[in-house]
Amino acid sequence: MKKLKITIGVVLGIVLLGLAMIYWTTPADSLPTWLPGFAVGDGAIHIKHGIAAFVVALAGFAYAWFSSGKKK
Repeated sequence: MKKLKITIGVVLGIVLLGLAMIYWTTPADSLPTWLPGFAVGDGAIHIKHGIAAFVVALAGFAYAWFSSGKKK
């Protein structure tokens, strides 16, 4: 069960890190329609969405790291 939680934390972190990269490099009108921030005709880059995804990715990695430590 512990390894499953660690794996979920790492996978979540990787997925959200990729999502942050998409938000930082893709204009709003080129985002997939199912992502928050999609807007027809809007060429803006969603920096704040990317930062939020990045912070949650770091939280997933931190959870996996602290969960993998030895119990005292």
